This record gives sequence, structure tokens and C-alpha cells, in this order.
Amino acid sequence: MGPFGRALELIGTLDARVLEVVGLSLGVSTAAALLAVLLGLPTALALGLGRFRGRRAVRAVVRALMMVPAVLIGLLAYLVLGRGGPLGALELLYTPTAIVLAQGLLAWPLVTALFLAAFEQVDPLLLDAARTAGGGPLWVARAAVRQAAPALFAAGLTGFARVLGETGMTMMVGGNIVGETRTMTTAIATETMRGAFELALALGLVLLVLSLAVNVALLFLEPKTDARAR
Repeated sequence: MGPFGRALELIGTLDARVLEVVGLSLGVSTAAALLAVLLGLPTALALGLGRFRGRRAVRAVVRALMMVPAVLIGLLAYLVLGRGGPLGALELLYTPTAIVLAQGLLAWPLVTALFLAAFEQVDPLLLDAARTAGGGPLWVARAAVRQAAPALFAAGLTGFARVLGETGMTMMVGGNIVGETRTMTTAIATETMRGAFELALALGLVLLVLSLAVNVALLFLEPKTDARAR
């Protein structure tokens, strides 16, 4: 039996090493995506529905932040969380919390930009009706969120997919500690360098299936278009 067959056996027998790494990866990536949503939703609402000076400049900054390399965000997170950093006393470096914070910051600009695009598709008549009815900013924001809910959920899934496959930054702030901060991507890199190809392949297959599942979910969340309009 070759490495691929042994990889399938590890998955089929629910090997403890596979379950441990997959569980940690899903946990930190889900938490990071939720953090990005919590940061991105009010930002997108302010930029999409608000009217204030410098709004276009802030939107440009958010788009520019999408292009920042993940390793740079990892370096900044390391400096902030490490000894001598502003949050060094909390001893968060090389913990799952550090991974969540760094990955959340990585996904935040992407999620915010997608939220903005979703709010731009909301019927302005709906928002005008909410304002005319005497609703305040919170009421208008609620109407916009309800109208754009499917697109917002898709944006959150996209943020999840973005951080699930991240390697370098996760290793920098997490330390790749077995049983504590080792995720699927860092484990694949480590096991490949060690020559343990069966475990690396098993984790790679799980990661591939998860990525495909996210893409299928995003496909179903796409707005249906009238075939006559194509």
C-alpha cells in the first residue's frame, strides 16, 4: 500500500492525529472568520450607508489592505503579541488565540470589501422607505443586513476559506506546536519535510474536501439570474 492508500486509511479509521489537527484548524479558522465578520460588518455599514468626510479614502484603504501579504500581518502580530510588544504581558504568542487574532486581521479587509459590495446591491428604495418611516440609522442598517443576508453569509464563508489555507503567518504566531497550535496547513508542511507523506496526504485530502465544500456552498448562495437576461 502506497502513501495515498495509507492516507485514505488514516482518514477512514479516524486517526487521532488527523482528528486533532483538523479540529484545531476548523476551530481557529471559524473563530477568525467570525472575528473578521464582527469587525467588517460595522465597518462596511459605515462605509456603505454612512455619509462622512473621507469616506472614499477609507474605502480605498480597505481595498489596499486586501493586498498586504499574510506574512507581513503575521510579523506585525508577532511584534505586538511577543515579549516587549504592547500585548506581550498577556502571553498570547504561540497559542490558538494568537492564530485567531492574526487570521482575523488577515480576513477583515476581504470580508469588509465583500460586505460593501453586498450593501451596494441593496435596493435603495428599501433604505429610503426605512428612512421615510422614521427609522434611525440602526433601523436602516437592520433593513440593509436583512436584504443582503445571503451575500453577507457568502462573504463570511469566503473569509473562512481565506484563513483555512493560510500557512506562513499561522506558523509565525502559532509556533506549530503539536497538540496545541498545529493546523492542517502547518502540519502538511512539517510532515512533508519529515517524509511522513501519508499523514500529509491525509490532511491535504481533508483540506481539499473542505475547500470544495465551501465553494459548493458559495455556488448555491450566488444570486439566481434570469436565463433570458444572459
